[in-house]
Amino acid sequence: MTVLAVLAAPAHAQDSNAELTKVKELELEEVRSRISTLKKSMDKRAAERDRITKDLQAAEVLISEKRINLREIERQKEYSERRRADIEKKLAARQAELEQESAQLAAQARAAYTSGNNERVKLLLNQQDPATIGRMLAYYRYLSEFRAANISTVSQHIGELAELGTQAAGEEDRLARLARARYAELSELDAAQQKRQALLASLNDRIKTEGSEIERLAAQEKDLARLITELTSILSDYPIRSEEPFSTHKGRLTWPVAGNLLHDYGQPRADGQLKWNGVVLAAPRGREVRAVYHGRVVFADWLAGLGLLVIVDHGEGFMSLYGYNESILKSTGDWVAPGDVIATVGDSGGQPRSGLYFELRQGTRPVNPRNWVSRQPKSG
Repeated sequence: MTVLAVLAAPAHAQDSNAELTKVKELELEEVRSRISTLKKSMDKRAAERDRITKDLQAAEVLISEKRINLREIERQKEYSERRRADIEKKLAARQAELEQESAQLAAQARAAYTSGNNERVKLLLNQQDPATIGRMLAYYRYLSEFRAANISTVSQHIGELAELGTQAAGEEDRLARLARARYAELSELDAAQQKRQALLASLNDRIKTEGSEIERLAAQEKDLARLITELTSILSDYPIRSEEPFSTHKGRLTWPVAGNLLHDYGQPRADGQLKWNGVVLAAPRGREVRAVYHGRVVFADWLAGLGLLVIVDHGEGFMSLYGYNESILKSTGDWVAPGDVIATVGDSGGQPRSGLYFELRQGTRPVNPRNWVSRQPKSG
């Protein structure tokens, strides 16, 4: 609705819209609160079951925060560098204009000095034709006005140069602060990554010693199933309605990221006792992950086994899951459209290489995502 339409709408209609917006905001807060309570409960259970997993979560969440901070610092740095270049360009232009105006003013000063300081008095005393004298006086008036304007322009350019110099110095200071902030973030990121590596090494040693890999994966799969079940229950009170239901787009979706197929749906894992409920697409760290269809983000947090995970509710009981992310760029409650960037590829969840875990669920049941996309990924 445009501003004009809002202004033209009856007062009771505007009040009704405002009330509806308020109700929707309260519903969203209720959803967020219930999901937050669910997440805390799951974190507590995971910590009781596995202390290393809890520490891994803290390390990977910190790594994500540092990478997001670094991305923002780089964005500000690029903006500041562009602004500094623009200021320097303006400085050069104003300097050239000042030099040109100064040269003209100097030439006028030399001419005035050569002819003497009392040009008009001399002209009147020369006893020339009055008409000629009139024309010459007009000429000298114009010349005098031109000099005054020239002096004013020179003064203006000097002032502009001073202001641009101050702005340039300000951008230099800002770039220096950004450089220091970047160094600090990189140092903290390096420490967090080292801690993560140590935790993964401890986890792998324990798996080798205790042979608990299957139990660990089974517990993680159980956690995810519980999360989906609880989310389904919570979201049943806040259904999504769309003009084009998700089910009508079977076979027409686009993969959330370009990558090679690393693990396929239904493929055995952990000695064949478990199977993959989704696919893993190998992709470079930091590559953008995009939503496959309209929906609402219902989970954007860390989950054991899947790391930084985004879950989007598409209505009709369908959900899409995006795991192993390096960073999450959406929050619970955000609405997304097909192609919206929701995360970046990573290796969270203790993965050995960067990639994206992608899963589709109808209700609590995993479905083969390859049946829903228009093109199949390359094997890699």
